[in-house]
Amino acid sequence: MATLLQQTYRYIIRAEGVRSGRAIIGGTRIGVHDIVGLILNGASVDEVVRSFPVLTRSQVYEALAYYEDNKDEIDLLVSQQMAGGPA
Repeated sequence: MATLLQQTYRYIIRAEGVRSGRAIIGGTRIGVHDIVGLILNGASVDEVVRSFPVLTRSQVYEALAYYEDNKDEIDLLVSQQMAGGPA
């Protein structure tokens, strides 16, 4: 069952059994940390949308807003992902 994290996030959910319950873009398996990892490595919003064609620019910007509100959580996931660990 998917639930909204907060009323302020239109596109971001946590769904039991999907990406270990981490924050994802609803209707996809794309984690917020996947998007943030690309941005931190120099990708533009347009490049992220090209990498994940199912995403809209609005969804990418919301993922970045979520990141700003939850930096510790997402930074940990991004660092694990870049180190080749589970993310």
